[in-house]
Amino acid sequence: MSIPSPKDIFISTPKALIPTLPRYAYEGRIEVVQSQREAMAAVQALRRYTLLGIDTETRPVFHKGAHNKVALLQVACKDLCFLFRLNMIDFLPCLIELMEDASLPKVGLSLRDDRAALHNRHPFTPGGWIDLQDIAAQMGIEDMSLQKLYANFFGMRISKSARLSNWEADVLSESQKVYAATDAFACLTLYDEFCRLNETKAYRLVE
Repeated sequence: MSIPSPKDIFISTPKALIPTLPRYAYEGRIEVVQSQREAMAAVQALRRYTLLGIDTETRPVFHKGAHNKVALLQVACKDLCFLFRLNMIDFLPCLIELMEDASLPKVGLSLRDDRAALHNRHPFTPGGWIDLQDIAAQMGIEDMSLQKLYANFFGMRISKSARLSNWEADVLSESQKVYAATDAFACLTLYDEFCRLNETKAYRLVE
């Protein structure tokens, strides 16, 4: 029986490589949540899963010293992604309980920033949060951005064109919804790949 070749992983992904890669975008089901009733139903649905991907979005500011509160919390599971419009419903108790639940793992990237953003809406204590940056560093990888990590591990490019759009718009555009869901779901797929490679040791770091 032949032994599969180890997967080559960059220690630091060349920035020039990313624009040459095919684009990855989430193609699954997306549910926009903008009422308390919808939020409670969504949280109940999410609790049926064993792993979630999380991320947040905030309306950008272009004036020194100005800031906005986090507008969107996106939570993905294996077959759908919920977009909680916090600028409309706030950081509801059911969402706080979900984010504090240590028995339900939640993976994301640069979670310190997401924690601070959510904490500004309502104080809470994260539970079960797993930061992909920590795992990447333990593997000897210097990439810290989602775009670079996804390019490194899957050879695909995540577009960041909607990042500076208006996340407090009355209606989110299709590109905003796909962008937000992509970031949360990509955290799930990266975590699965990190776990697989760490378990099998079937990778090697390259310059």
